[in-house]
Amino acid sequence: MNKFNFNPFPNLTTDRLSLRQLNDNDLSEIFLMRSNEENRKYIDRENAKDLVDAQDFIDGINGGIAQNKWIYWGITETDNDELIGTICLWNFSVKKGMAEMGYELSPSAQKKGYMQEAVKEVINYGFTGLNLSAIEAYTNTQNIRSVKLLEKNYFTRKKTIIEKCQFREGKIEMAVYSLTKK
Repeated sequence: MNKFNFNPFPNLTTDRLSLRQLNDNDLSEIFLMRSNEENRKYIDRENAKDLVDAQDFIDGINGGIAQNKWIYWGITETDNDELIGTICLWNFSVKKGMAEMGYELSPSAQKKGYMQEAVKEVINYGFTGLNLSAIEAYTNTQNIRSVKLLEKNYFTRKKTIIEKCQFREGKIEMAVYSLTKK
């Protein structure tokens, strides 16, 4: 049983970003992010084939939020409501006071410091708003930008795991990072 309640939805803001719930206006951007090979380079997931896949994804995400299973934000610039990325807390362990963080940024929005702002705000929300004790993140060991982002935010590498890919050939090496509330 999850002790969290995400109703009303917790919108977050930073100096340059708004983190808000996904909606049907995000359909094209979700499709582009989830079908873009650059975004999938380090992630083993099924490619979005069409806008129906993107709509199913949005509906599934918002259904999980309504059931308090996870919290998933769309990232936009404060002066523009077009989706540039996503970030979430999910895979909650109430007993351990932990959650896992995941994130994705559109290639056109990368290298601008946006994800740094979003990660910092979500960490703050997780530790103060949800009173989590720890946040974990899994990243492909080859995804150097993600590794640097986590380390810049004081995550420490706990272990490396090898996973068999489901949606592509081979295996993937994942680094498990953790951040403990101070």
